[in-house]
Amino acid sequence: MTGRRWDRRLNTGATRRVSRVFARRNGGAGRPPDEVVTGKLEGALVDWGLYRDGVRDQRVDSYTEALDRARRGQGFVWIGLFQPTDHQLAIIGAEFGLHPLALEDASEAHQRPKLERYGDTLFAVFKTVTYVPHHDLTATSEVVATGEVMVFCGPGFVVTVRHGEHSELAGLRQELEREPERLATGPGAVLHAIADHVVDRYLEVADAVQADIDLIETSMFTPRGWRNIDQVYQLKREVLELKRAVAPLTGPMRALSTLRHPLIADETRNYFRDVDDHLQRVKEQVISFDELLSSILQAGLAQVQVAENEDMRRISAWVAILAVPTMIAGIYGMNFDYMPELRLRYAYFVVLGVMLSACFVLYRLFKRNHWL
Repeated sequence: MTGRRWDRRLNTGATRRVSRVFARRNGGAGRPPDEVVTGKLEGALVDWGLYRDGVRDQRVDSYTEALDRARRGQGFVWIGLFQPTDHQLAIIGAEFGLHPLALEDASEAHQRPKLERYGDTLFAVFKTVTYVPHHDLTATSEVVATGEVMVFCGPGFVVTVRHGEHSELAGLRQELEREPERLATGPGAVLHAIADHVVDRYLEVADAVQADIDLIETSMFTPRGWRNIDQVYQLKREVLELKRAVAPLTGPMRALSTLRHPLIADETRNYFRDVDDHLQRVKEQVISFDELLSSILQAGLAQVQVAENEDMRRISAWVAILAVPTMIAGIYGMNFDYMPELRLRYAYFVVLGVMLSACFVLYRLFKRNHWL
């Protein structure tokens, strides 16, 4: 038995079992949707709705009825999940015939942004980013927090799976519902809205990080600014986190802007091109961040070397100044009977005067040459 035939048999059997589960839970018509979706999907299901001609059908109060209508071509279902378990994803996978490999990716966080096609279903992974406000940038400050959004987009359905506290799609569903002409184009419009929302957040975070870089650059070129070099390291690590979210998405976004697929209308493809343009801008900005921080880091290290050289010059200058009286005192400390000025009344004061004069002359000389 081939692998494809085996997957089809597994999905068909699972769909029948899950349909029986929901049929038992949907014991009578008119029951509120909360009673239908509790149990198997409890705690993971955020929202769901049936959309016909771009408008949410408020007359459908049953999750199972919404699925049945979507299968009959009467609109599409949009289901939102937050950190579902493997068992809950298996239920959704059985309902919509999702590929096991895609379900495995959706169950695990920390996936690389990508776009994959399984038959008529598109599976996209987006990395979301959020700027974490902070009063002062320290060596342990968190600047960029990340999350993940996985999207299953197929004929008659859209399933979004979110991982992480910073993966919210706040207000996106309501925003789309206020634009029925966009939703009327089908599930591809939801995929575009999510991609556009994620990339817009990239732009916001990039602007905020730019402000942090400007501050750290200004402070680095102040006296003793090299002491902030640990902050540059921290900001560079946070920019790397942003780069890991932005850079891998360029390929999938370019594919969406050119992909010929029944779920993506020609007009929606044009909108994907606009998102791709924004993403390219963010990518270039993030690359420039990395280069600028590397330059600031090199400047900081150069300042450290300059400061060390200045300290060594100061130390050397003071050693040279102190070497003169040490030498004179060492000479007169030798136990010889016949030495000049040993028997003079004012020899002691003369020697002290010579020491002080020599030290003063050396001090002025080093000061003039900016060693002190």
